[in-house]
Amino acid sequence: MTVRAFTPPLVLYGLALAILLSFTSISVRAGERILLATYGDSLSAGFGLSETDAFPAQLEKALKERGHDVRVVNASVSGDTTAAGLKRFEWSFPKGAQGAILELGANDALRGLDPAKTRDNLDALITRIKAKGAEPLLAGMLAPRNLGVEYSQKFDPIYPALAKKHDLLLYPFFLFDVAGKRNLNLADGLHPNPEGVKLIVKQMVPLVEKLLGRISGRQSKTQ
Repeated sequence: MTVRAFTPPLVLYGLALAILLSFTSISVRAGERILLATYGDSLSAGFGLSETDAFPAQLEKALKERGHDVRVVNASVSGDTTAAGLKRFEWSFPKGAQGAILELGANDALRGLDPAKTRDNLDALITRIKAKGAEPLLAGMLAPRNLGVEYSQKFDPIYPALAKKHDLLLYPFFLFDVAGKRNLNLADGLHPNPEGVKLIVKQMVPLVEKLLGRISGRQSKTQ
């Protein structure tokens, strides 16, 4: 699949981070069996979309339609690199989350950052998510091909290698079947529109259900 080069969006970090501060007090409410967090960048934050059209809301809706008692919290920030996601983790990762969809790395590749640093940051994030008692699902990314074969060969294997190291569920490419398709992206050609998000959710739901199974299995062992 051809991956188009992306351009980092202009982000109002102050507003986004202020909103995220409220997540530190979120915990599982009565009657909510599982709390999931999406922890990523603009792709999972819903850049350019309404709250109901963004990935977290669409994922929650799809899971509930399939009979799962789940709440999905949007803890993603547009423009984040893996380093930025790691820096804000301790105060922005939702309290009480039992699972997390980790979707970071696109902005690292867009900026041509050192893949070794990206890997180290993701490795640390996975470790910290697990330390919080949450089960991660890793959403992979592919490097824009205009950066050259050498860069892609260093960047693309990061996600499968980390999934293997930490025994994680892996969705190999978050934008699979969406990247580069005009009808599935906003006018910028970079971010999924509501239909693009809908397709991502449809394709990811079976894997997210496996994540819920892992979480339920851990809960049953502690009861």
